[in-house]
Amino acid sequence: MATPETTIADDYYGLLAEFPSSDELLRAAEQATAAGYRRLDAYSPMPIEGLAEAIGHERTRLPLVVLIGGIIGAATGYSMQWWMTMDYPLNIGGRPLHSWPAFIPVTFELTILFASLAAVLGMLALNGLPRPNHPLFAVPEFSLATQDKYFLCIETTDPQFDIEGTQEFLIGMNPTRVTLVDS
Repeated sequence: MATPETTIADDYYGLLAEFPSSDELLRAAEQATAAGYRRLDAYSPMPIEGLAEAIGHERTRLPLVVLIGGIIGAATGYSMQWWMTMDYPLNIGGRPLHSWPAFIPVTFELTILFASLAAVLGMLALNGLPRPNHPLFAVPEFSLATQDKYFLCIETTDPQFDIEGTQEFLIGMNPTRVTLVDS
């Protein structure tokens, strides 16, 4: 029983519904999104066409993170070379100190390096990784998500989540089972 200081989100992670087929999971995800649920996720043993759009994950901020990383890399590479030539000037063959064509290879390489590092670190951060233990791992049936079962989880942090109402909503979609997941 919850104490007055805790909320249901502190006690439980969410409700997990198991479906026998990918079509039923896709239909359930579309219905849950149409009903106003936003903090939900779907798990399946294979990619399902349209599932990401159905649960509202069609947009990501990762391209912006990679672009910013690339811009920082280009600025770092160019400014580093400019500063070095101004700090320690060498007159070689009469070329000017600020010879931008000579700066292009290093600038390009640092752009690629910073963009790729931003892609990897941004992907990890946006996916909430690393997370060695997820509350769904405690549900025995969830191990079948990598074999032949399909799951839809509505989290307790969803503003529309009501334990009885959400459970009735999920049961109305005829899942194989609905499980309350401890946090």
